[in-house]
Amino acid sequence: MHPAPEPRAGLHPLLAARFSPARFDPSGTVDDPTLNLLLEAARWAPSAGNSQPWGFFTARPGEPEHARVVPHLAPSAARWAVDAGLLVVALTRRHVDGSGLRYSEFADYDLGQAVAHMTVQAQAMGLCAHQFRAFDLEGITKELDPAPGWAVVSMVALGRAAGAPPGGRERRALAELLAAPWAPAE
Repeated sequence: MHPAPEPRAGLHPLLAARFSPARFDPSGTVDDPTLNLLLEAARWAPSAGNSQPWGFFTARPGEPEHARVVPHLAPSAARWAVDAGLLVVALTRRHVDGSGLRYSEFADYDLGQAVAHMTVQAQAMGLCAHQFRAFDLEGITKELDPAPGWAVVSMVALGRAAGAPPGGRERRALAELLAAPWAPAE
């Protein structure tokens, strides 16, 4: 991966300015109206057959839900994620109700769409989002005990970044995005 040039002219400023902070400002709380707007953005994401196979468990510092989630963070994530104003556990429903299908091949993709919408909404509200998978999947699944058919996939930390975005962010070249799926394995 190489340092990316500045985003192409015409890229929406919300996308161009987006970054995943390595630290959050612990004073950057997420109030109820903000939380509701973040979830509303996820609610309006597209999904296969309008199945909307996503669900969320939200946890803010000082709330009992936060104490349930934090012990399951990997040390690498615990260093920064605990200071976020909001932790969101992202779940997907991998069975399709009433269809006879036991597994939806689109559920994880659709959950990603919902989280992406939440991320862009956060950016529009002056917040940052850092998506991650550095947690004990088995432990948090046992702790939250989702209904049958639901699976924990990832987490998102949201809040105010502590510090400026890093300079020289790395991105793959556009040509590589098009060629990589057909390139020989390295």
